[in-house]
Amino acid sequence: MPGVTLKGVGRRFGALKAVDSIDLAVEHGEFVTLLGPSGCGKTTTLRMVAGLERNDSGVIAIGDRVVSDAAADLFVPPDHRKLGMVFQSYAIWPHMTVFDNVAYPLSVRHVARAEIRARVMAALKLVEMEAYAGRPAPALSGGQQQRVAIARALVFEPEVLLLDEPLSNLDARLRAQMGDEFRALQRRLKITTLYVTHDQEEAMALSDRVVVMDKGRVLQVGAPEEVYHRPASRTVAAFFGTPNFIEARVTASRANGRDHVLAIEGAGMRGDCRAAEAHEPGDAVLVMIRPEDVTLDSAGPLSWQGTVVDGVFRGPRRTLTIEAQGRRFTVECRATRAASVGDTVTLSVDADNAWAVRP
Repeated sequence: MPGVTLKGVGRRFGALKAVDSIDLAVEHGEFVTLLGPSGCGKTTTLRMVAGLERNDSGVIAIGDRVVSDAAADLFVPPDHRKLGMVFQSYAIWPHMTVFDNVAYPLSVRHVARAEIRARVMAALKLVEMEAYAGRPAPALSGGQQQRVAIARALVFEPEVLLLDEPLSNLDARLRAQMGDEFRALQRRLKITTLYVTHDQEEAMALSDRVVVMDKGRVLQVGAPEEVYHRPASRTVAAFFGTPNFIEARVTASRANGRDHVLAIEGAGMRGDCRAAEAHEPGDAVLVMIRPEDVTLDSAGPLSWQGTVVDGVFRGPRRTLTIEAQGRRFTVECRATRAASVGDTVTLSVDADNAWAVRP
């Protein structure tokens, strides 16, 4: 299966730059997710790869084949790109059976009837829906409709699979289950996949790499853990959960492997944190601390004294709001070990879990 390459790809709608000259390379068999808030350009990017939107600038290639080159006025239509696509609405035809829905891409390509049957049943078996082949499409649950949509996208053996928020219409439990099942299927088939979502947890659970987008631009590309723990900017950091940000100044900087260790001071504390680049003494930084990385009642390299002002029970964990040094910290801890409202606590985080970005 080939990969997908975008070079300087852009798309305007009037004066609005929906996608602003992005570069991206999706490797063969890789699962890459475009992640960002509504209106960031992720769906427009996916639709340009599919050929449902035409890029105003740049080049799109699938494998070694250029399918769109704005400067050369080259544009290969969607039905000649060998792409499978699953939409947010699934687009299951209600007047057809499950079998006929999945068979449709083969029927319009005039595949022989015997081959259609064999390939449709093989695709339905992949998603464990072969027993429902004769069932009317409206008689399916949301999760079953999603599986039919995936089978239909796979039945003609596409080179690349494109998915536009395919799990968003499912409830939370089924969304997690179907996400795990789909990821296992994608790994088994080794099909190159470009996925769109605004759900951070979904992106981290499914992806080999995540592309964080905002206002039509790519802010950071990396493995989920990389983007989560080593964000390139405050915007990227804030898109994942509810991190704490502390203003500080650098007093010293030294290289340490792929990172740099910064000595910092500010907000009533002094200690070390990590950063992606060297800083000069006196530089202002924002130190990101994830709520789950804060420990209570133990002094560490970075620590504060504070008072619990609120707590929200979330089953296995409790979210605490703690006032310290004139600011509010969000802390995630095990529900059975959480402090109570009004308690005085010591917040602590070690240098490995404090990450500095430029303000």
